Amino acid sequence: MYDLIIIGGGPAGVSAGVYASRKQLKTLFIAKEWGGQSIVSPDIQNWIGTPHISGDALAKSLEAHLKEYAGDIVTISAGRLANKVTKEGDTFTVTLDNGETAQSKAVLIATGSKRRTLGAPGADTFEHKGLTYCASCDGPLFSGRDVVVVGGGNAGFETAAQLLAYTKSVTLLHHSDAFKADPVTVEKVLAHPNMKAFTGAKTVEVQGDKFVSAIVYEKDGEQVTLPTGGIFVEIGLVPSTDLVDGLVELDEYKRIKIDPWTQKTNVPGIWAAGDCTNVKYHQNNITAGDGVKALEDIYVTLKAK
Repeated sequence: MYDLIIIGGGPAGVSAGVYASRKQLKTLFIAKEWGGQSIVSPDIQNWIGTPHISGDALAKSLEAHLKEYAGDIVTISAGRLANKVTKEGDTFTVTLDNGETAQSKAVLIATGSKRRTLGAPGADTFEHKGLTYCASCDGPLFSGRDVVVVGGGNAGFETAAQLLAYTKSVTLLHHSDAFKADPVTVEKVLAHPNMKAFTGAKTVEVQGDKFVSAIVYEKDGEQVTLPTGGIFVEIGLVPSTDLVDGLVELDEYKRIKIDPWTQKTNVPGIWAAGDCTNVKYHQNNITAGDGVKALEDIYVTLKAK
């Protein structure tokens, strides 16, 4: 019987794991892989304290940090996927992909989410070659270029606003007939002289040689080839929450609802942190802080029993 089971190997889970070790909570740490979404980024420039770090290097750093302090307090089960979390009385059971089970007094879900990918031909080919899913990670690399944002929600317009600070121009393409972003946000971003946006623009193809050179979209029955130096895709996230579906309360996007004061879910004994939760902003630094916040509350709660 563990005090705590942490599920997830990104910044939220690892931060919680380090704090669990230092607070002497007997913990099982389960991670299919290390690093979270940013593992694919070639140059992360906003991980506080490290001006430049690749996603791969960040993943290795997170792994090394946890292992440095794990000792005999935190048992690390790497390369394993947690398939299901169940509760009976005050005990939680986590079932792994190999059929093994583990029990604990508390659970922290830090399973993150995956970017919804662009399904157009060429998108896979040019990912990390001019097409990216993380403007905050990769945006500054496209300074001075004409770029495209695919997506018409708040994330798409916020990405466009960010890019307008250092790119030559931004063109936003949205497949639906109306933008999903808040009207105030849309109006503010579209007021920039270097900004254009089109509704009813369905991405058909991503073109290039060794690097992205154009995006092809269809509008009003006609195909348009738009030269571009970079494509930023913001068409939503898919949270990894199937393992607690039916156990904890989820929102309409399948994100875990949490109390932002404590990271508690609606089920006593289950906390959640990071991109699998219904937080407004998605950043490595924020998820790391949320993981620490959750662990602090878990420690107080367990020790109060």
